[in-house]
Amino acid sequence: MGRRLLFLLPVAAFAALVGVFALGLGHDPTALKSAMIDKPAPAFTLPPILEDRPGLARADLGGKPVLVNFFASWCAPCRVEHPTLTGLAASGVPVYGVAYKDKPQDARRFLGDLGNPYQRIGLDLDGRTAIDFGVYGVPETFILDRDGRIRYRYAGALTDSVLKTEILPRLEALSAQ
Repeated sequence: MGRRLLFLLPVAAFAALVGVFALGLGHDPTALKSAMIDKPAPAFTLPPILEDRPGLARADLGGKPVLVNFFASWCAPCRVEHPTLTGLAASGVPVYGVAYKDKPQDARRFLGDLGNPYQRIGLDLDGRTAIDFGVYGVPETFILDRDGRIRYRYAGALTDSVLKTEILPRLEALSAQ
């Protein structure tokens, strides 16, 4: 009986582990809930990464609906979403950037290579602002209303499909208020 138990115990543990992983794979990572929804954006002041542009502060995010995008030069999905952000900014949507735990020279090179869709960019070197926003990882994008309240959060790379189904309808609704 003891030998049989010694054999079945690891098999049962492995089966339980496989079950836990299978459940995790079934969840949409972009559907993570944010405790910040409908709350004011946290207070922050971030230094610039570009010499010719100012940094970013909470005070810059009021008056009209805006998009705040957390990105990093070392983030592969950030490269994928960058053309989508550039197109969105070209259409007149105010897009602000937060360079998350990035080296300033790397972030400058990233923007130099791919273009700069951001009206302002702040450097969040220690990740404190990201923590205050409730960021899980990059890229993450937030929609703020004209009063600076967080109304929506999207985790993952923005695509044209996500823009059409998630981002633009929310921005239009907030602009109409």
